[in-house]
Amino acid sequence: MSKSIEIRPIEQNDFPQWLPLWDGNNTGQRDEAVTTQTWLRLSDPASSVHGLCALRGGEMIGLVHYVLHPTTGSLAPVCYMQDLYVDPTHRGKGVARKLVEHLVQIHKREKWARMYWIAEADNKAAQKLYKNIGVKIDFTVHVLL
Repeated sequence: MSKSIEIRPIEQNDFPQWLPLWDGNNTGQRDEAVTTQTWLRLSDPASSVHGLCALRGGEMIGLVHYVLHPTTGSLAPVCYMQDLYVDPTHRGKGVARKLVEHLVQIHKREKWARMYWIAEADNKAAQKLYKNIGVKIDFTVHVLL
């Protein structure tokens, strides 16, 4: 019998389980200052940076981080889904979908103006997940590094 997946907000005491997933999300290239600041933001209820985690049997197996920010054209905030990561041993089992669907439910309940995210065009798993959740728009993204 497989254990069900629980989705809940990331909590202060989650750091030891969050850190390996964060490292995996960043392909193991940890920047200590960024990691520290990200965790402080996730832990601060007043911050615009939030996180959800997926647990199976008490083990954190996935995460999603999102940022709420103001926008022009609406009084309601906008949600940018920034990081979505599932431990490789738990991929292909619906964990990412459950995380995104949970965030979509929050979006609807809180009446955010919109929710958006970006994904690499050649990331087939992400494209498969997202194709029935949002509307793909054909914009190019320009980044100044």
